[in-house]
Amino acid sequence: MKDRRRFIKNALGMATLASLGSTKSLLAQSPDKTNFKMLYAPHFGMFKNSAGDDLFDQLQFISEVGFRALEDNGMMARPVETQKKIGETMAKLGLKMGVFVIDGGDNWKVSLTTGKAEYLDNFLKTCRQAVEVAKRTNAKWMTVVPGFFERKLPIGIQTANVVDAYRRACDIFEKHGLVMVMEPLSDTPDLFLRNSDQSYMICKAVNSPSCKILFDMWHMQRNEGQLTKNMDLVWDEIGYFQIGDEPGRKEPTTGEINYKFLFKHIYEVSKAKNQEFILGMEHGNMFSGKDGEQKLIQAYVESDKF
Repeated sequence: MKDRRRFIKNALGMATLASLGSTKSLLAQSPDKTNFKMLYAPHFGMFKNSAGDDLFDQLQFISEVGFRALEDNGMMARPVETQKKIGETMAKLGLKMGVFVIDGGDNWKVSLTTGKAEYLDNFLKTCRQAVEVAKRTNAKWMTVVPGFFERKLPIGIQTANVVDAYRRACDIFEKHGLVMVMEPLSDTPDLFLRNSDQSYMICKAVNSPSCKILFDMWHMQRNEGQLTKNMDLVWDEIGYFQIGDEPGRKEPTTGEINYKFLFKHIYEVSKAKNQEFILGMEHGNMFSGKDGEQKLIQAYVESDKF
């Protein structure tokens, strides 16, 4: 009788493993699940060596190791059916959707600073399309950038043009409960939006719950430093955070930014204010292959110990 029970138990175990299909190998490859304190959000491709190229195997892996969110800058370019399946799969896995980029094509060059009707019309058209993408993927936050600095116009006129464009975008988003998060960037000094205080001023002028700041700590370290001080100054207009160490824009612990300190600060302030933020892992992997992906996970495990 004991042998029979053991045989049935083993058979059931084999059947369960077989039913997992292409994701069954991920269980053996994944480290123990971590109960992260905050919603760190990887992106597709970050764990492709461990999970394979299939997007849904990657989602399974992300969930298994303990992450509870995902961001995907290129979501708007994905086929509609893929968007729907991503949304459905994430819901089943209990993953929250982070940002995708509102991209009408060559995003930085569509400069809202100029006030040109063709740029504004394309931006608002893309915003309307983004609403449908958000519905399919259970998303709430969408990244926007106003584009390049227009040297032929005074800074005040440029700012007014951006505020006007964002107010009109909020007319689209507010009724759906969606939030566009404007991102000050450090990629080139020719970009209009570069600092947190500038972003704060625009948010206050737009005056909508659908217009907030994306505080990317890598960009802000490069542009202004004093990360804790500056995030506190603009805290009530922050809607989303992103991560990247400097130099190199890789995972925490690989550069000069003390992410354990920053994560602790964000956790404590948001808890005191009864808030919840997604922190997008918008960076590359310092080390290659499966071993590099395990090191990346461990870097978050260590940085989350506070």
